[in-house]
Amino acid sequence: MTSAIASRLIGLVKTKYIAYLLGRRAAADAFNAAFQLPDMIAYFLVGGAASITFVSMLTRYRDAGREPEGERAMSVILTTMALVLGSAIVLAEFAAPLYVRLLLRGFENDPAKAALCAHLTRILLPAQLFFLAGGVFAAVLLVRKRFAVQAITPLVYNCGIIFGGVLLYRFLGSSSLAIGAVAGAFLGPFLLNAIWARRAGMRYRPILEWSNPGLHEWIRMSIPLMLGVSLVTADNWIINYFASQTSGDVSLLTYSKQLFTAPVALGQAAGAASLPFFASLYGKQDRVPFTHAVNESVSRIVAFSILLTSFMVAMALPAIDVTLRGGAFHRSDTLTMTSYFAIFSISLFLWSAQAIYARAFYAAGNTLTPMIAGTIVTLVSIPIYAAFYHSVGAAGLAMASDIGILLQTATLAILLHRRRTVSLAGLDYLELFRCVIAAVISYGALVALRHYASGTTNRIYELGLLFVAGLIWIAISALVLQVTGSTTIGQLISRFAKSKLA
Repeated sequence: MTSAIASRLIGLVKTKYIAYLLGRRAAADAFNAAFQLPDMIAYFLVGGAASITFVSMLTRYRDAGREPEGERAMSVILTTMALVLGSAIVLAEFAAPLYVRLLLRGFENDPAKAALCAHLTRILLPAQLFFLAGGVFAAVLLVRKRFAVQAITPLVYNCGIIFGGVLLYRFLGSSSLAIGAVAGAFLGPFLLNAIWARRAGMRYRPILEWSNPGLHEWIRMSIPLMLGVSLVTADNWIINYFASQTSGDVSLLTYSKQLFTAPVALGQAAGAASLPFFASLYGKQDRVPFTHAVNESVSRIVAFSILLTSFMVAMALPAIDVTLRGGAFHRSDTLTMTSYFAIFSISLFLWSAQAIYARAFYAAGNTLTPMIAGTIVTLVSIPIYAAFYHSVGAAGLAMASDIGILLQTATLAILLHRRRTVSLAGLDYLELFRCVIAAVISYGALVALRHYASGTTNRIYELGLLFVAGLIWIAISALVLQVTGSTTIGQLISRFAKSKLA
């Protein structure tokens, strides 16, 4: 998690740089929306194979002492899916303008923006091949409990976007950022994972073997993920569909989600790291350790997320101003974006929890149930997005996102409970209640601090305010938790000490 947060800091630098260059202008909307078609193609064709089903499958091969079979299956699956995804990318290169007209319909009001978005989409599409191969190689490392590279690769990817702009922006404009993204995808997610996986003993050979049992197992597990859709992914697609109707909203909501995903990396990192452990525990005859591990992971990550939310919501304005203001991004943009970010932040604990609950299903080899549940939740949520957007505007999309992820998380938790896989009774509700108390008290103190210390837009002053607010937040949260008998602080210190020793 620490490494993932460090990588996310580079992601914030990337977001800052893009906002500095493009602000919330038409080029910003076009660039931020250009990632959508490549992501959709990879989602529906690859189905999360590398990070989800592939990890579970390779774990079973490894635990059964059949690693050579697993390695051959990996080669067959990667070769097959590279052909499928490559064919889809070629078709998408031709269909990009039609896609923009259909699913980013608001761009039709600005033909130049629509054309730029299609152009940038075409540049970004090949990067999905690098993400596919890199994801498969990353799965090999995850199965071997080697997590460090997974935190480094996003750093390289984000640096690619930054350097693309630094080197080429004056010549190519926003296209330079897209070119940098493709270069970053090759150097980070693909090349680094390939090198470290090979050092770990992986040997890939291009093989087409339709009768391979590993390929059949992977298809069986992955088809549900390909046919369905999770709100975790569809959230951005739905937001962009409605936000494209107003100039600048795609960019501000995208920046808000990108800032918000820095702490969300806690849940994502925990989910990614937990999957091979969950898969091993579920494969044992005694399922009690599996249930305990899932509940313990959820309780810890939710507890910390609740505490962090109080700081994020209270200090949203100075945090966004310090991070993004400058260049083409103005103070007025900060004021508008603050409400979006604060609304998104309320759901931090839900995003963190659902990542672990989903992995509990995948570790059990069950991708069908979360697919059906996720698809239903997504379909039910679309009218909610529409209603909130038409009644509240862009801020309503952030509200609808919170409601949607609440439905997603609750559905997964209840299904696990009803199937007697992970009981909801096993959560540490007393510890969560202590964290809620600490969060409420610290939030009140930070709001008071912000009220009495506001009144200037000086960057150094705002940075100092954030530093003081951070100290107050830590002190009050620690004091309240200690007084109420919480174990969260002790657990965090213990984990940190163990990570340093490791």
